[in-house]
Amino acid sequence: MTIGDHIYTFILCLNIFLAITIIFMERRKVSSTWAWIMVLFFLPILGFILYLVLGQKIKRRKLHKLVGVNSNVIDNMLAKQYHQLQSGALLSNSEEAKPFSDLILMNLKTNYSLFTNQNNLNIFTDGYTKFEHLIQDIKKAKHHIHLEYYIFRNDSTGKRLMHALTEKAKEGVEVRFIYDHIGSVSLTKKFFKQFTLAGGMVEAFFASHIPYLNLKINYRNHRKIVVIDGNIGYLGGINIGDEYLGLNKHFGYWRDTHLRIEGPAVSQMQAQFMIDWNMLCERKLALSESYFPNIVNENNESIGLQIVASGPDSDYQDIKNSYIKMIYGAKRSVYLQTPYFVPDSSLLNALQTAALSGKDVRIMLPYKRDHFFVYWATQSYIADLLDYGISVYLYTDGFLHAKTLVVDNEISSVGSANLDIRSFKLNFEMNAFIYSEKVAQELTQIFEKDMEKCELLTVEAYNNRPLFNRFKESISRLLSPIL
Repeated sequence: MTIGDHIYTFILCLNIFLAITIIFMERRKVSSTWAWIMVLFFLPILGFILYLVLGQKIKRRKLHKLVGVNSNVIDNMLAKQYHQLQSGALLSNSEEAKPFSDLILMNLKTNYSLFTNQNNLNIFTDGYTKFEHLIQDIKKAKHHIHLEYYIFRNDSTGKRLMHALTEKAKEGVEVRFIYDHIGSVSLTKKFFKQFTLAGGMVEAFFASHIPYLNLKINYRNHRKIVVIDGNIGYLGGINIGDEYLGLNKHFGYWRDTHLRIEGPAVSQMQAQFMIDWNMLCERKLALSESYFPNIVNENNESIGLQIVASGPDSDYQDIKNSYIKMIYGAKRSVYLQTPYFVPDSSLLNALQTAALSGKDVRIMLPYKRDHFFVYWATQSYIADLLDYGISVYLYTDGFLHAKTLVVDNEISSVGSANLDIRSFKLNFEMNAFIYSEKVAQELTQIFEKDMEKCELLTVEAYNNRPLFNRFKESISRLLSPIL
C-alpha cells in the first residue's frame, strides 16, 4: 500500500469513529445526524475537515459560568413579573400587549425576558440613517458606550466609528467593544491601537489561539447591539462596514432594518452585554445604578417590548419558538423578511398551516446571493412555500438583509436572527418583540413599499428554472441541517 492509501484508510477509520460518536454520544436531531453521516462517508477527507470546522458542539459548562453574584436580584425581578402577569397587573396599562400574555409568559419563563412598557422606538431601513444617528448618540455619551457586533470592517465606515469611540474614551467615557472573531476577521491589534491607548476596552468573541485560523465556525456572536449610558439602545441587522451603507458595487443598495430604543427595555440589552463581556473578559462588570439608570421616557410613548436573546447556551430556541407562537396565533396575515430561509420542520409547518387556514402569508427574500450554499438551500425551500399558497417576493433593488416578522398589524419582531437553523440554534442572537399596533403598521407599510421593488415569484416561473439550478438546490438542501 502507498502512503496515500494509508492516509485514506486512517481518515476512513477516523470518520467511522466520528460517525459512532455522533450517533451514540451526541444528542443531535435525526436530520442533522444523517447529514453528518452522509458527509463523512461520501466525502471522507473533506467530511473530516468540515466536521472540525462545523461539527463540534459547544461546551455549555463554560457558558454556564456566566451567572454572577447578582443572580438573586434578577431572580427576584423575574418572580415579581411572573406573579404580576398571573394576576393581570403587569399588562394593566398595556392594552395592546394583553392578547399576547401567553407569549410574554413563555419568554419570561424560558428566556428570563422582562416585559417593559413606556419605550420609544425609531425604525431605520438603511445603514446610512442608522449610522448617522449612532454617531450623534455616541458623541453625546456621558458615562459609557457598550458595543457588540458580528461584522466590524476595517474600512472607511469602521474607521470613522472607531475614531468617534476613541475620542469618547479620551474624554473618560467607558467604552467597551465586543467583536466576533470570525465575522470581523480583518481586525488587528493595530486597528485598535489608538482606541486602547485612549482607555477603550476590546474583546474578541471566541477568538482562536492560532493567528488567522479559527475552527469555531459555529457558535458565533451574530448580535449587533449598542448601549449608550444605559438609556439608548440599538439592535437589528445592520453591522458596521461600507457595504451596509450601500457602497459595495456587487450588492448595491443595502436594505436592512434596525431599531433605536429609548426606555426601560434598554436595561435588558445592557444585562445581556454584561453577560457576554463577563464571559470573555477577566475585568468583570458588576450590576450598578450607573449602568442601569432610572429611565424616564419624556416622549410619553407606551410601547411594550421584550428583548429576547438566544444561543447555544440555552436549552430553548427562544427566538424561533416566539416566531412559531406568533405565526400560529395569526388571524389575518403574516409578513416575513429574511435574507436566508433554511427552516426546520416546525417553522415550515407553522407557515404552511397559516396559509392553509386562509391567512395572508408573504415572505420576502433577496434576489441576489451572498452565500452560495445558503442561497441555493433557500431556493430549494421555495417549493414548500408556493405549493401551500404562500406568496414569495424576490427583492431586486440591491440586497435584502432585513430580519422582520409582522403578524396581523398588531405584533412584530426585529433583530439579528435569520430564518435559518444557524440563527435559531447555533449563533448568539438578539431580537426585540414589539407589542404595538403603531410599530406593526409602520413595519407593514415598509414591507408593502419594498414589494414595489420585488418580483412576485410564480409557480410556473419556479418550475421552469434551469436543471443545473435544481441540482445546486438539491445538494445544498441535503446540507441544510448543518449549514
